[in-house]
Amino acid sequence: MFHGSLQPRSACNGDRSALLDRLAHASSRPRYAYMLLTLIADVARPDGSAGPLVAQDGGLVGLRDWLCDALTPMGGRDPRRLALTERVRAEMAKQGETPSTAAIEEEVKLRVRASGKSNLSRAVSELVAAGLLRRHYQGFRVDHLNRGAQRQAVYTLTGLARALVVRPSAPPPASARARQGELGF
Repeated sequence: MFHGSLQPRSACNGDRSALLDRLAHASSRPRYAYMLLTLIADVARPDGSAGPLVAQDGGLVGLRDWLCDALTPMGGRDPRRLALTERVRAEMAKQGETPSTAAIEEEVKLRVRASGKSNLSRAVSELVAAGLLRRHYQGFRVDHLNRGAQRQAVYTLTGLARALVVRPSAPPPASARARQGELGF
């Protein structure tokens, strides 16, 4: 029908489509897993590793907490989230408190983060099994494969997931850079 030459896909596009195919077969929730991988890639170093801490609002937050907080808005209109907000409001009122909106939101955030960590762990386990992510723990004493003793999770993108890591652009050649006091045209 059409006889024009087809442009070959770039390696990045091919890697992403292969990644989506792998996620569709390896994960019970492929969209959630893809969101998780892209968030990890956003904070990953050039070697593909992210964590144990992420800079947020001038402070440092644990990677798992940051991921849970970043994924929280996705369920904002979910009826279960709305029911949780009402349940928290009722619990605070039952204790004799006049709950403020900020106090309710903070309590809901803590509860959602706690349940989000179990969802996160399940998705990470599927990604590790699929060969898209490697997990280890870093912290107080020494790096270790098992958590505990104040260790924090570190996730490293591997295999096809490395296509999500933004590669830093190379600096311009010295001849193209302007010297101090000169305008580079």
